[in-house]
Amino acid sequence: MNYLNCPARLLLAISEKICRGIPRYFLYYIVFAGLFSNPIFAQNTTPGPSLTLSMGGGDGDIGNVSNAIQIVVLMTVLTLAPSFLMLMTSFTRIVVVLGFIRGAIGLQGAPSNQILIGMSLFLTMFIMTPTAKKINEDALQPYLNKQIATVEFAERASVPLKAFMLKQARPSEVDFFLGLSGQGAATTEALPLTVVVPAFILSELRTAFQMGFLIYVPFLVIDFLVSATLMSMGMMMMPPMMISLPFKLLLFVLVDGWHLIVRSLVESFAS
Repeated sequence: MNYLNCPARLLLAISEKICRGIPRYFLYYIVFAGLFSNPIFAQNTTPGPSLTLSMGGGDGDIGNVSNAIQIVVLMTVLTLAPSFLMLMTSFTRIVVVLGFIRGAIGLQGAPSNQILIGMSLFLTMFIMTPTAKKINEDALQPYLNKQIATVEFAERASVPLKAFMLKQARPSEVDFFLGLSGQGAATTEALPLTVVVPAFILSELRTAFQMGFLIYVPFLVIDFLVSATLMSMGMMMMPPMMISLPFKLLLFVLVDGWHLIVRSLVESFAS
């Protein structure tokens, strides 16, 4: 038979010869495998992994949130931790005053920024220790012992911190931001953090600049004396900074300047 004139017959003959060489049980296996691989016959399939995100606590307390939400909140707090440290503690006043000291003496890189920030950080930890202890006793420990819910923990933790900021904030600044918020008159306990925090920041900057002015005055007197002396001697080409810098360092060392500055900073928060 001539298969060249009929391609269909040629393909049918080839397939018959291939099937004759394959065992019959293997053909049955191919047929049943293809049949039962159909989704219609695949009834007992294993479900894939699933993720359930719950807003409620595991113990049924609607005041708590799930572990996933707590992790998200914790990561957000860690991201904003530098802002909280700088703007809601004593760190701002300390680091600004220490920066004024370096500028008043006339030193550009000594002490370095790392030293000033590290010193400010440890002084902040010392000053904020009573507030941190109160937060730990009133809010953190009851929350870890599952005695209070998450919302109550946040409310209790904000009370000592708010008291610290209100103690340092000026009443005029608090009234200013309270008026801008449009909430009307409110008691000290009812003041929101959105009013207390900006009032505290402005008060800290004002206090830090006042202390910086007092720090600059004695060093400015030394600059005037050195400049007048050089002018009277006709040494106009001599930079006054080269002569006044050793005298500033000598004065700062003789009066034990670092002790006086740190003592003034710590006592300013105790008052």
